[in-house]
Amino acid sequence: MNTILFSHSYFLRFDPKQWATAQPYPPLATIGAAALMRENGWRVSLFDTMFVGDPNEVTPVLKTERPDFFVVYDDGFNYLTKMCLTNMRDAAYRMIRLAKDRGCTVILSSSDSTDHYEEYLRQGADFVLLGEGEQTLLELVTALRDNNQRDPVSSGSPTDFSAIRGLAYLQNQLPLKTAARPVMRDLDALPLPAWDLVKMEDYRNIWMKQHGYFSLNISTTRGCPFKCNWCAKPIYGNRYHARSPLHVIKELKELKEKYAFDHIWFCDDIFGLKPGWVSAFADLVESEDLRFRFKIQSRADLLLQQNYVEALARAGCENSWMGAESGSQKILDAMDKGTTIEQITGATRLLREHGIRPSFFIQFGYPGEVKEDIEMTIRMIRKLLPHEIGISVSYPLPGTLFYEKVKAELKEKANWTDSDELQLMFKSTYPPVFYKKLHRYVHREFRNRQGWMTLRKALKAPFSLGFKEYKRVMAACWYFPGLIVEKIRLGQYMRVNLNRPVND
Repeated sequence: MNTILFSHSYFLRFDPKQWATAQPYPPLATIGAAALMRENGWRVSLFDTMFVGDPNEVTPVLKTERPDFFVVYDDGFNYLTKMCLTNMRDAAYRMIRLAKDRGCTVILSSSDSTDHYEEYLRQGADFVLLGEGEQTLLELVTALRDNNQRDPVSSGSPTDFSAIRGLAYLQNQLPLKTAARPVMRDLDALPLPAWDLVKMEDYRNIWMKQHGYFSLNISTTRGCPFKCNWCAKPIYGNRYHARSPLHVIKELKELKEKYAFDHIWFCDDIFGLKPGWVSAFADLVESEDLRFRFKIQSRADLLLQQNYVEALARAGCENSWMGAESGSQKILDAMDKGTTIEQITGATRLLREHGIRPSFFIQFGYPGEVKEDIEMTIRMIRKLLPHEIGISVSYPLPGTLFYEKVKAELKEKANWTDSDELQLMFKSTYPPVFYKKLHRYVHREFRNRQGWMTLRKALKAPFSLGFKEYKRVMAACWYFPGLIVEKIRLGQYMRVNLNRPVND
Protein backbone atom coordinates (compact mmCIF):
# COMPACT_ATOMS: atom_id res chain seq x y z
CA MET A 1 0.00 0.00 0.00
CA ASN A 2 2.51 2.57 -1.19
CA THR A 3 1.29 4.07 -4.49
CA ILE A 4 -0.33 7.48 -4.94
CA LEU A 5 -1.91 8.87 -8.08
CA PHE A 6 -2.04 12.66 -7.84
CA SER A 7 -4.42 14.86 -9.80
CA HIS A 8 -6.14 18.24 -9.53
CA SER A 9 -9.54 19.59 -10.51
CA TYR A 10 -8.66 22.47 -12.84
CA PHE A 11 -9.67 21.55 -16.41
CA LEU A 12 -8.54 24.35 -18.71
CA ARG A 13 -10.97 23.23 -21.41
CA PHE A 14 -13.88 23.81 -19.01
CA ASP A 15 -12.92 27.49 -18.67
CA PRO A 16 -13.43 28.99 -22.15
CA LYS A 17 -11.88 32.38 -21.38
CA GLN A 18 -8.69 30.84 -20.00
CA TRP A 19 -8.55 28.29 -22.81
CA ALA A 20 -8.65 31.15 -25.32
CA THR A 21 -6.01 33.08 -23.36
CA ALA A 22 -3.77 30.00 -23.68
CA GLN A 23 -1.44 30.61 -20.75
CA PRO A 24 -1.40 27.24 -18.96
CA TYR A 25 0.84 26.60 -15.98
CA PRO A 26 1.65 23.21 -14.42
CA PRO A 27 -0.18 22.44 -11.13
CA LEU A 28 2.56 23.69 -8.83
CA ALA A 29 1.13 22.70 -5.44
CA THR A 30 0.19 19.28 -6.81
CA ILE A 31 3.70 18.40 -7.93
CA GLY A 32 5.06 19.94 -4.74
CA ALA A 33 3.02 17.52 -2.62
CA ALA A 34 4.03 14.65 -4.92
CA ALA A 35 7.71 15.52 -4.39
CA LEU A 36 7.35 15.32 -0.61
CA MET A 37 5.61 11.95 -0.82
CA ARG A 38 8.27 10.59 -3.15
CA GLU A 39 11.02 11.84 -0.87
CA ASN A 40 9.42 9.78 1.90
CA GLY A 41 9.39 6.56 -0.09
CA TRP A 42 6.03 6.65 -1.85
CA ARG A 43 5.62 5.76 -5.52
CA VAL A 44 3.85 8.70 -7.17
CA SER A 45 2.35 9.49 -10.56
CA LEU A 46 0.31 12.38 -11.99
CA PHE A 47 -2.94 12.62 -13.94
CA ASP A 48 -2.70 16.24 -15.08
CA THR A 49 -6.18 17.51 -15.98
CA MET A 50 -4.97 20.80 -17.51
CA PHE A 51 -5.64 19.72 -21.12
CA VAL A 52 -8.09 16.90 -20.43
CA GLY A 53 -11.56 17.20 -21.97
CA ASP A 54 -13.48 14.76 -19.77
CA PRO A 55 -12.94 13.63 -16.16
CA ASN A 56 -13.76 10.08 -17.32
CA GLU A 57 -10.29 10.05 -18.91
CA VAL A 58 -8.91 9.24 -15.47
CA THR A 59 -10.37 5.72 -15.73
CA PRO A 60 -7.65 4.14 -17.94
CA VAL A 61 -4.99 5.80 -15.79
CA LEU A 62 -6.52 4.28 -12.67
CA LYS A 63 -6.55 0.89 -14.37
CA THR A 64 -2.91 1.19 -15.43
CA GLU A 65 -1.48 2.69 -12.25
CA ARG A 66 -3.69 0.76 -9.79
CA PRO A 67 -2.96 3.31 -7.02
CA ASP A 68 -3.74 2.72 -3.38
CA PHE A 69 -4.51 6.41 -2.96
CA PHE A 70 -6.08 8.87 -5.38
CA VAL A 71 -5.24 12.41 -4.25
CA VAL A 72 -6.95 15.41 -5.84
CA TYR A 73 -4.53 18.12 -4.74
CA ASP A 74 -5.40 21.48 -6.29
CA ASP A 75 -2.83 24.14 -7.07
CA GLY A 76 -3.43 26.65 -4.29
CA PHE A 77 -0.99 29.07 -5.95
CA ASN A 78 -3.32 29.48 -8.93
CA TYR A 79 -5.94 32.15 -8.19
CA LEU A 80 -8.43 30.36 -10.46
CA THR A 81 -8.67 27.45 -8.03
CA LYS A 82 -9.59 29.85 -5.20
CA MET A 83 -12.73 30.81 -7.15
CA CYS A 84 -14.22 27.35 -6.64
CA LEU A 85 -15.77 27.18 -10.12
CA THR A 86 -18.64 24.72 -10.35
CA ASN A 87 -17.34 23.20 -13.62
CA MET A 88 -14.26 22.11 -11.70
CA ARG A 89 -16.22 21.02 -8.64
CA ASP A 90 -18.41 18.74 -10.76
CA ALA A 91 -15.32 17.28 -12.43
CA ALA A 92 -13.78 16.60 -9.01
CA TYR A 93 -16.96 14.84 -7.89
CA ARG A 94 -16.83 12.64 -10.97
CA MET A 95 -13.20 11.67 -10.43
CA ILE A 96 -13.93 10.88 -6.78
CA ARG A 97 -16.61 8.41 -7.79
CA LEU A 98 -14.46 6.81 -10.49
CA ALA A 99 -11.55 6.36 -8.09
CA LYS A 100 -13.81 4.88 -5.42
CA ASP A 101 -15.13 2.41 -7.98
CA ARG A 102 -11.52 1.25 -8.48
CA GLY A 103 -11.06 0.72 -4.74
CA CYS A 104 -8.86 3.74 -4.06
CA THR A 105 -8.73 5.69 -0.84
CA VAL A 106 -9.66 9.21 -2.04
CA ILE A 107 -8.15 12.33 -0.48
CA LEU A 108 -8.96 15.96 -1.40
CA SER A 109 -6.99 19.16 -0.90
CA SER A 110 -8.36 22.40 -2.35
CA SER A 111 -9.87 25.76 -1.46
CA ASP A 112 -13.32 24.46 -2.37
CA SER A 113 -13.06 21.23 -0.38
CA THR A 114 -11.67 23.13 2.61
CA ASP A 115 -14.71 25.43 2.51
CA HIS A 116 -17.21 22.63 1.74
CA TYR A 117 -15.59 19.54 3.20
CA GLU A 118 -18.87 17.89 4.16
CA GLU A 119 -20.15 18.03 0.57
CA TYR A 120 -16.98 16.38 -0.73
CA LEU A 121 -17.14 13.68 1.92
CA ARG A 122 -20.77 12.97 1.01
CA GLN A 123 -19.67 12.64 -2.62
CA GLY A 124 -17.38 9.78 -1.64
CA ALA A 125 -14.08 11.34 -0.60
CA ASP A 126 -12.57 9.52 2.36
CA PHE A 127 -10.63 12.50 3.69
CA VAL A 128 -10.33 16.23 3.10
CA LEU A 129 -7.11 18.05 3.98
CA LEU A 130 -7.94 21.41 5.56
CA GLY A 131 -5.55 24.23 4.77
CA GLU A 132 -1.88 23.63 3.93
CA GLY A 133 -1.85 19.95 3.10
CA GLU A 134 1.58 18.38 2.56
CA GLN A 135 2.35 17.42 6.15
CA THR A 136 -1.23 16.31 6.78
CA LEU A 137 -1.16 14.12 3.69
CA LEU A 138 2.13 12.50 4.70
CA GLU A 139 0.89 11.72 8.20
CA LEU A 140 -2.45 10.42 6.90
CA VAL A 141 -1.19 8.01 4.24
CA THR A 142 1.53 6.77 6.60
CA ALA A 143 -1.07 6.05 9.28
CA LEU A 144 -3.29 4.24 6.77
CA ARG A 145 -0.40 2.15 5.47
CA ASP A 146 0.86 1.27 8.92
CA ASN A 147 -2.61 0.25 10.04
CA ASN A 148 -2.97 -1.98 6.99
CA GLN A 149 0.41 -3.62 7.53
CA ARG A 150 -0.27 -4.34 11.20
CA ASP A 151 -3.47 -6.27 10.50
CA PRO A 152 -4.18 -6.88 6.80
CA VAL A 153 -7.26 -8.98 7.56
CA SER A 154 -9.01 -6.13 9.29
CA SER A 155 -7.64 -3.29 7.18
CA GLY A 156 -11.15 -1.90 6.81
CA SER A 157 -11.61 -1.49 10.54
CA PRO A 158 -11.98 2.02 12.00
CA THR A 159 -8.78 3.92 12.74
CA ASP A 160 -8.42 6.92 15.05
CA PHE A 161 -7.28 9.89 12.97
CA SER A 162 -8.08 12.52 15.60
CA ALA A 163 -4.40 13.15 16.33
CA ILE A 164 -3.70 14.16 12.71
CA ARG A 165 -4.15 17.92 12.46
CA GLY A 166 -5.84 19.58 9.51
CA LEU A 167 -8.16 16.73 8.58
CA ALA A 168 -11.88 16.19 7.94
CA TYR A 169 -13.61 12.82 7.55
CA LEU A 170 -16.85 11.05 8.32
CA GLN A 171 -17.20 9.14 11.54
CA ASN A 172 -20.47 7.30 12.08
CA GLN A 173 -21.77 9.22 9.04
CA LEU A 174 -21.10 12.54 10.77
CA PRO A 175 -18.40 15.00 9.63
CA LEU A 176 -15.48 15.37 12.00
CA LYS A 177 -12.75 18.03 11.91
CA THR A 178 -9.47 17.67 13.75
CA ALA A 179 -7.48 20.58 15.20
CA ALA A 180 -6.05 23.07 12.72
CA ARG A 181 -2.50 22.49 11.52
CA PRO A 182 -0.04 25.38 11.95
CA VAL A 183 1.36 26.69 8.66
CA MET A 184 4.90 25.76 7.69
CA ARG A 185 7.64 28.25 8.49
CA ASP A 186 10.72 26.66 6.92
CA LEU A 187 9.77 26.37 3.25
CA ASP A 188 13.34 25.50 2.28
CA ALA A 189 12.83 22.18 4.06
CA LEU A 190 10.43 21.09 1.32
CA PRO A 191 11.84 19.33 -1.76
CA LEU A 192 11.61 21.09 -5.09
CA PRO A 193 8.42 20.21 -7.00
CA ALA A 194 8.35 16.98 -9.01
CA TRP A 195 8.58 18.76 -12.37
CA ASP A 196 9.49 15.49 -14.08
CA LEU A 197 5.90 14.26 -13.62
CA VAL A 198 4.65 17.01 -15.95
CA LYS A 199 4.39 16.52 -19.72
CA MET A 200 6.26 19.75 -20.27
CA GLU A 201 6.12 19.68 -24.06
CA ASP A 202 2.33 20.04 -23.93
CA TYR A 203 2.75 23.31 -22.05
CA ARG A 204 5.66 24.49 -24.16
CA ASN A 205 3.83 23.86 -27.43
CA ILE A 206 0.85 26.01 -26.45
CA TRP A 207 3.01 28.85 -25.16
CA MET A 208 5.24 28.89 -28.21
CA LYS A 209 2.35 28.65 -30.65
CA GLN A 210 0.24 31.36 -29.02
CA HIS A 211 2.85 33.70 -27.55
CA GLY A 212 6.26 32.90 -29.00
CA TYR A 213 7.91 32.19 -25.65
CA PHE A 214 7.72 29.60 -22.88
CA SER A 215 6.66 30.57 -19.35
CA LEU A 216 6.77 28.52 -16.14
CA ASN A 217 5.48 29.23 -12.63
CA ILE A 218 7.36 29.36 -9.33
CA SER A 219 6.25 30.17 -5.79
CA THR A 220 8.67 31.89 -3.41
CA THR A 221 6.27 32.50 -0.51
CA ARG A 222 3.08 31.34 1.16
CA GLY A 223 0.32 33.40 2.67
CA CYS A 224 -0.49 37.10 2.83
CA PRO A 225 -0.51 39.22 6.01
CA PHE A 226 -2.88 41.86 4.66
CA LYS A 227 -6.60 41.76 5.35
CA CYS A 228 -8.54 42.87 2.27
CA ASN A 229 -12.01 41.80 3.39
CA TRP A 230 -12.95 40.09 0.11
CA CYS A 231 -9.80 37.97 -0.19
CA ALA A 232 -10.07 34.32 0.89
CA LYS A 233 -7.01 32.43 2.14
CA PRO A 234 -8.27 28.93 2.97
CA ILE A 235 -4.99 27.17 2.20
CA TYR A 236 -2.03 29.32 3.26
CA GLY A 237 -3.73 31.80 5.58
CA ASN A 238 -2.65 35.23 6.83
CA ARG A 239 0.89 34.25 7.81
CA TYR A 240 3.68 35.18 5.38
CA HIS A 241 6.69 32.89 5.02
CA ALA A 242 9.34 32.97 2.30
CA ARG A 243 11.83 30.60 0.79
CA SER A 244 15.40 31.86 0.85
CA PRO A 245 16.63 33.58 -2.33
CA LEU A 246 19.29 30.85 -2.65
CA HIS A 247 16.65 28.11 -2.60
CA VAL A 248 14.64 29.86 -5.33
CA ILE A 249 17.76 30.36 -7.44
CA LYS A 250 18.51 26.64 -7.16
CA GLU A 251 15.09 25.83 -8.63
CA LEU A 252 15.43 28.42 -11.37
CA LYS A 253 18.81 27.01 -12.44
CA GLU A 254 17.44 23.47 -12.61
CA LEU A 255 14.38 24.56 -14.60
CA LYS A 256 16.51 26.61 -16.98
CA GLU A 257 18.83 23.67 -17.59
CA LYS A 258 16.06 21.08 -18.05
CA TYR A 259 13.32 23.05 -19.76
CA ALA A 260 14.93 26.22 -21.16
CA PHE A 261 12.11 28.55 -20.10
CA ASP A 262 12.07 32.16 -21.30
CA HIS A 263 9.78 33.66 -18.69
CA ILE A 264 8.62 33.06 -15.11
CA TRP A 265 5.37 33.87 -13.36
CA PHE A 266 6.13 34.26 -9.67
CA CYS A 267 2.68 33.28 -8.48
CA ASP A 268 2.96 34.56 -4.91
CA ASP A 269 0.13 36.69 -3.55
CA ILE A 270 2.82 39.29 -2.82
CA PHE A 271 6.32 38.94 -4.21
CA GLY A 272 9.28 39.90 -2.04
CA LEU A 273 7.51 41.45 0.93
CA LYS A 274 10.28 40.40 3.32
CA PRO A 275 12.73 43.32 3.70
CA GLY A 276 15.89 42.86 1.65
CA TRP A 277 14.64 39.70 -0.08
CA VAL A 278 14.35 41.11 -3.60
CA SER A 279 17.73 42.83 -3.40
CA ALA A 280 19.41 39.57 -2.32
CA PHE A 281 17.55 37.73 -5.08
CA ALA A 282 18.65 40.26 -7.72
CA ASP A 283 22.28 39.92 -6.57
CA LEU A 284 22.09 36.14 -7.03
CA VAL A 285 20.42 36.43 -10.46
CA GLU A 286 23.28 38.66 -11.60
CA SER A 287 26.06 36.58 -10.03
CA GLU A 288 24.67 33.38 -11.58
CA ASP A 289 24.18 35.14 -14.92
CA LEU A 290 20.56 33.96 -15.10
CA ARG A 291 18.77 35.65 -17.95
CA PHE A 292 14.98 35.55 -17.94
CA ARG A 293 11.97 37.82 -17.75
CA PHE A 294 9.27 37.56 -15.10
CA LYS A 295 6.00 38.97 -13.83
CA ILE A 296 4.82 39.31 -10.24
CA GLN A 297 1.89 40.37 -8.08
CA SER A 298 2.48 43.11 -5.55
CA ARG A 299 0.85 46.02 -3.72
CA ALA A 300 0.83 49.73 -4.53
CA ASP A 301 2.39 50.72 -1.18
CA LEU A 302 5.22 48.20 -1.59
CA LEU A 303 5.82 49.34 -5.16
CA LEU A 304 6.52 52.86 -3.88
CA GLN A 305 9.79 51.71 -2.33
CA GLN A 306 12.65 52.82 -4.58
CA ASN A 307 15.09 50.07 -3.56
CA TYR A 308 12.41 47.39 -4.04
CA VAL A 309 11.56 48.51 -7.57
CA GLU A 310 15.21 48.98 -8.51
CA ALA A 311 15.95 45.42 -7.39
CA LEU A 312 12.97 44.07 -9.36
CA ALA A 313 14.32 45.74 -12.49
CA ARG A 314 17.81 44.35 -11.90
CA ALA A 315 16.44 40.83 -11.52
CA GLY A 316 14.50 40.99 -14.80
CA CYS A 317 10.94 41.92 -13.83
CA GLU A 318 8.99 43.13 -16.84
CA ASN A 319 5.43 43.27 -15.49
CA SER A 320 4.04 43.91 -12.02
CA TRP A 321 0.35 43.36 -11.33
CA MET A 322 -1.11 45.34 -8.46
CA GLY A 323 -4.54 45.16 -6.90
CA ALA A 324 -5.65 48.65 -7.83
CA GLU A 325 -9.29 47.44 -7.52
CA SER A 326 -11.00 50.87 -7.68
CA GLY A 327 -10.37 54.50 -8.49
CA SER A 328 -12.56 55.49 -5.54
CA GLN A 329 -10.89 55.88 -2.15
CA LYS A 330 -14.26 55.27 -0.54
CA ILE A 331 -14.43 51.80 -2.08
CA LEU A 332 -10.79 50.98 -1.26
CA ASP A 333 -11.47 51.87 2.37
CA ALA A 334 -14.67 49.79 2.39
CA MET A 335 -12.59 46.84 1.15
CA ASP A 336 -10.01 47.34 3.93
CA LYS A 337 -7.48 47.50 1.14
CA GLY A 338 -4.99 49.64 3.04
CA THR A 339 -3.82 51.53 -0.04
CA THR A 340 -4.63 54.91 -1.58
CA ILE A 341 -5.21 56.30 -5.06
CA GLU A 342 -2.07 58.39 -4.62
CA GLN A 343 -0.05 55.23 -3.94
CA ILE A 344 -1.43 53.55 -7.07
CA THR A 345 -0.45 56.62 -9.10
CA GLY A 346 3.02 56.84 -7.55
CA ALA A 347 3.69 53.12 -7.96
CA THR A 348 2.67 53.24 -11.62
CA ARG A 349 5.07 56.12 -12.24
CA LEU A 350 7.97 54.47 -10.40
CA LEU A 351 7.56 51.17 -12.21
CA ARG A 352 7.63 52.90 -15.58
CA GLU A 353 10.75 54.86 -14.60
CA HIS A 354 12.52 51.53 -14.11
CA GLY A 355 11.23 49.89 -17.28
CA ILE A 356 8.63 47.69 -15.58
CA ARG A 357 5.11 47.53 -16.98
CA PRO A 358 2.36 48.26 -14.43
CA SER A 359 -0.82 46.17 -14.71
CA PHE A 360 -4.04 46.55 -12.69
CA PHE A 361 -6.56 44.19 -11.16
CA ILE A 362 -9.93 45.98 -11.10
CA GLN A 363 -13.24 44.92 -9.57
CA PHE A 364 -16.66 46.47 -9.89
CA GLY A 365 -19.87 45.91 -7.95
CA TYR A 366 -18.57 46.06 -4.39
CA PRO A 367 -21.40 46.99 -1.99
CA GLY A 368 -21.82 50.74 -1.79
CA GLU A 369 -20.24 51.42 -5.19
CA VAL A 370 -22.32 53.95 -7.13
CA LYS A 371 -22.09 55.71 -10.47
CA GLU A 372 -19.52 58.23 -9.28
CA ASP A 373 -17.21 55.49 -7.99
CA ILE A 374 -17.41 53.64 -11.30
CA GLU A 375 -16.57 56.83 -13.18
CA MET A 376 -13.56 57.46 -10.93
CA THR A 377 -12.26 53.97 -11.68
CA ILE A 378 -12.64 54.49 -15.42
CA ARG A 379 -10.87 57.86 -15.16
CA MET A 380 -8.01 56.28 -13.21
CA ILE A 381 -7.52 53.66 -15.92
CA ARG A 382 -7.59 56.33 -18.63
CA LYS A 383 -5.12 58.55 -16.79
CA LEU A 384 -2.60 55.89 -15.74
CA LEU A 385 -3.14 53.61 -18.77
CA PRO A 386 -1.59 50.41 -17.36
CA HIS A 387 -0.04 47.78 -19.58
CA GLU A 388 -2.86 45.31 -18.91
CA ILE A 389 -6.05 45.22 -16.86
CA GLY A 390 -7.91 42.29 -15.36
CA ILE A 391 -11.53 43.17 -14.60
CA SER A 392 -13.90 41.20 -12.43
CA VAL A 393 -16.98 41.81 -10.33
CA SER A 394 -16.89 41.35 -6.58
CA TYR A 395 -16.99 37.64 -5.77
CA PRO A 396 -17.89 36.52 -2.23
CA LEU A 397 -15.88 33.58 -0.92
CA PRO A 398 -16.38 31.76 2.41
CA GLY A 399 -14.19 32.88 5.25
CA THR A 400 -14.22 36.57 4.33
CA LEU A 401 -15.98 39.53 5.95
CA PHE A 402 -17.40 40.38 2.56
CA TYR A 403 -19.00 36.93 2.33
CA GLU A 404 -20.57 37.36 5.75
CA LYS A 405 -22.10 40.66 4.63
CA VAL A 406 -23.84 39.20 1.58
CA LYS A 407 -24.25 35.47 2.29
CA ALA A 408 -27.99 35.84 3.03
CA GLU A 409 -28.40 36.84 -0.63
CA LEU A 410 -26.48 33.82 -1.99
CA LYS A 411 -29.47 31.53 -2.18
CA GLU A 412 -29.56 29.93 -5.60
CA LYS A 413 -26.01 30.67 -6.71
CA ALA A 414 -22.79 31.03 -4.73
CA ASN A 415 -20.13 30.18 -7.36
CA TRP A 416 -19.48 30.83 -11.03
CA THR A 417 -19.39 27.96 -13.52
CA ASP A 418 -16.21 29.35 -15.14
CA SER A 419 -14.01 32.41 -14.71
CA ASP A 420 -15.76 34.43 -17.42
CA GLU A 421 -19.30 34.12 -16.05
CA LEU A 422 -18.97 37.42 -14.14
CA GLN A 423 -22.35 36.97 -12.51
CA LEU A 424 -23.05 39.37 -9.65
CA MET A 425 -24.53 37.04 -7.06
CA PHE A 426 -25.76 39.57 -4.52
CA LYS A 427 -27.72 42.81 -4.60
CA SER A 428 -25.69 45.83 -5.63
CA THR A 429 -26.43 49.25 -7.10
CA TYR A 430 -27.16 47.88 -10.57
CA PRO A 431 -28.48 44.54 -11.85
CA PRO A 432 -26.04 41.79 -12.92
CA VAL A 433 -26.50 42.47 -16.64
CA PHE A 434 -25.17 46.01 -16.15
CA TYR A 435 -21.84 44.78 -14.79
CA LYS A 436 -21.38 42.44 -17.74
CA LYS A 437 -21.90 45.38 -20.09
CA LEU A 438 -19.60 47.53 -17.96
CA HIS A 439 -16.88 44.86 -18.12
CA ARG A 440 -17.12 44.81 -21.92
CA TYR A 441 -17.16 48.59 -22.21
CA VAL A 442 -14.18 49.26 -19.92
CA HIS A 443 -12.05 46.63 -21.65
CA ARG A 444 -12.83 48.06 -25.08
CA GLU A 445 -12.36 51.63 -23.92
CA PHE A 446 -8.99 50.64 -22.48
CA ARG A 447 -7.89 48.97 -25.73
CA ASN A 448 -9.13 51.94 -27.68
CA ARG A 449 -7.12 54.38 -25.59
CA GLN A 450 -4.01 52.20 -25.84
CA GLY A 451 -4.43 52.24 -29.60
CA TRP A 452 -4.63 56.02 -29.86
CA MET A 453 -1.59 56.45 -27.61
CA THR A 454 0.30 54.03 -29.84
CA LEU A 455 -0.81 55.98 -32.90
CA ARG A 456 0.67 59.16 -31.43
CA LYS A 457 4.00 57.37 -31.03
CA ALA A 458 3.76 56.03 -34.57
CA LEU A 459 3.29 59.52 -35.99
CA LYS A 460 6.47 60.64 -34.24
CA ALA A 461 8.52 57.56 -35.14
CA PRO A 462 6.68 55.39 -37.70
CA PHE A 463 9.45 52.81 -38.05
CA SER A 464 10.02 52.25 -34.34
CA LEU A 465 6.89 50.17 -33.72
CA GLY A 466 6.36 46.48 -34.20
CA PHE A 467 3.41 44.44 -35.45
CA LYS A 468 1.71 44.29 -32.04
CA GLU A 469 1.74 48.07 -31.71
CA TYR A 470 0.19 48.60 -35.13
CA LYS A 471 -2.37 45.94 -34.32
CA ARG A 472 -3.42 48.07 -31.33
CA VAL A 473 -3.91 51.05 -33.60
CA MET A 474 -6.13 49.04 -35.95
CA ALA A 475 -8.14 47.75 -32.99
CA ALA A 476 -8.71 51.30 -31.78
CA CYS A 477 -10.10 52.34 -35.15
CA TRP A 478 -12.34 49.26 -35.19
CA TYR A 479 -13.74 49.67 -31.67
CA PHE A 480 -14.26 53.44 -31.62
CA PRO A 481 -17.75 53.62 -33.25
CA GLY A 482 -19.06 50.77 -31.09
CA LEU A 483 -17.74 52.41 -27.93
CA ILE A 484 -20.01 55.38 -28.43
CA VAL A 485 -23.04 53.10 -28.64
CA GLU A 486 -21.95 51.08 -25.60
CA LYS A 487 -21.47 54.24 -23.53
CA ILE A 488 -24.98 55.38 -24.38
CA ARG A 489 -26.41 52.02 -23.37
CA LEU A 490 -24.54 52.06 -20.07
CA GLY A 491 -25.97 55.48 -19.39
CA GLN A 492 -29.46 54.17 -20.08
CA TYR A 493 -29.00 51.33 -17.56
CA MET A 494 -27.87 53.82 -14.95
CA ARG A 495 -30.87 56.09 -15.57
CA VAL A 496 -33.35 53.24 -15.35
CA ASN A 497 -32.00 52.04 -12.03
CA LEU A 498 -31.29 55.35 -10.33
CA ASN A 499 -33.91 57.49 -12.06
CA ARG A 500 -31.51 60.40 -12.39
CA PRO A 501 -29.48 61.89 -15.23
CA VAL A 502 -26.06 60.55 -16.13
CA ASN A 503 -23.22 62.96 -16.71
CA ASP A 504 -21.82 61.59 -19.92
